Amino acid sequence: MSTVGILHPGEMGVAMAIGAAAGGADVLWTSAGRSRATSERAGMAGATDAGDLATLTSAADVVISVCPPDRALELARAVAATGFRRTFVDANAISPATAAEVDRAVSASGASYVDGGIIGAPASPRLLLTGQRADAVAALFGAPVTAVVLPHGGYAASAVKMAYAAWTKGTTALLLAIAATAHQLGIEDALAEEWAHSQPGLADRLTHSTASARKAWRWSGEMEEIARTLREAGQPDGFHLGAAELYRHLAPLKDDAGADIATVLDLLSRPSSPAGRPTPA
Repeated sequence: MSTVGILHPGEMGVAMAIGAAAGGADVLWTSAGRSRATSERAGMAGATDAGDLATLTSAADVVISVCPPDRALELARAVAATGFRRTFVDANAISPATAAEVDRAVSASGASYVDGGIIGAPASPRLLLTGQRADAVAALFGAPVTAVVLPHGGYAASAVKMAYAAWTKGTTALLLAIAATAHQLGIEDALAEEWAHSQPGLADRLTHSTASARKAWRWSGEMEEIARTLREAGQPDGFHLGAAELYRHLAPLKDDAGADIATVLDLLSRPSSPAGRPTPA
């Protein structure tokens, strides 16, 4: 039996915790600095509170990092600072370049690094893995997690995650920006009519996009990581830097499951938002 530490049990972290427990592992988390909501999620997953990070890393065979992308390197350094020397899995939405930085941080303490990327919803996530201990990590999981070991070297799991989300979340941001522009110009009804005529799926997708707005607070960092991935591959990064800016303006909707399209468009049409800026003379 292995002991797995989850940092941290947000919605996706809880899915990882449940999957590890289903695979037979003891699951730990740390309550230090975490919210009541996080504590409730960890309890539902059956995870044991280790109290603080040092206690968790001293007991865990595997540490899995699932946090906002802009915190991934900071968290890896904190784990390394405890002297952790076993297996560290970074499952965050980060660029291959950032993954390499995380690798260097944890490897410096003697830990083995496994590159990871999560695709899908918490109800049935696919955990992509690559690295020397990827097979051993994949064997830890049961339902609802499907662990997939990629036959590639380097930071392929992070790369696939970036390329995948570049389309899914990038085009969601584009659709929201278009809707906000139509709102500002007073042509919403006319645009909806044209969509119904030749692009019938877009109206439904726009409605679905608003249901995800509560997660936008963490997607801005993911868009910046995607922009870095594209830039380092010699492609334009402006698409996703713009998406990052749009998602930042939706941060007030964090954890608001009741937000509707009117609320989203209102936020995106305020003077400080991309769509609400005055047109240059």
